Amino acid sequence: MVERVTEIGDDLAAWLLTCWVDVSNAGGAVGFLPPATAADVRPALDDHLAGVRAGAGFLAVLRVDGERAGFAFVIGSTQPLFRHWATVLRLQVHPRFQGRGAGRALLDGLTDLARADGLEFLHLTYRDGMRLDRFYESCGFAEVGRIPGAIRVAPGDDRDSVLMIRKL
Repeated sequence: MVERVTEIGDDLAAWLLTCWVDVSNAGGAVGFLPPATAADVRPALDDHLAGVRAGAGFLAVLRVDGERAGFAFVIGSTQPLFRHWATVLRLQVHPRFQGRGAGRALLDGLTDLARADGLEFLHLTYRDGMRLDRFYESCGFAEVGRIPGAIRVAPGDDRDSVLMIRKL
C-alpha cells in the first residue's frame, strides 16, 4: 500500500534518513555513493521535506505488511504552464524489500495518487548503467532524452542522466 504523506513527524523523518542511507550504501542510485552517512544525506532530505511542508508536492510511502518499505517524492510545479505534470524524485525501496515487486508497487501507487490529483504526466530521471531502463519502461515510462556524461560516479566513470516521462 502506498500512502500520501504531507505532514512528516520525527519518527518518519528518522526512518526516511535511515532508508536513504541504507539504499545508498547498497549501491542504489539515489544521489549518493557508498559509503554514505546520515550527515551526507540529511541536507538533501531536509530540502525535500521542506518542499513537501511548503505544499510543493507530497511524499509517497510504501508499506509492505504494515512496515515502511520505500518512498519517493512527487513534486509539482508552481508555474501555471506546468501544473499538469510533476517530477518523481528519490524513488527508493529499502534493500530488505528489493526484488519482490516493491519498486513497482511504489511507482504504481504514487502514479495513482498523482492521477487522483489531476496530473497528466510524471517525469523522472535516472543514472544510466544501473539497468533501470527496463524497469521504468515496464512501468509505463518512456525515454525522451538523455544528458551524456552528466553524472560523475568516479574519475573516468561518467554516466548519462536519462529523462523519462509517463502519460497518466
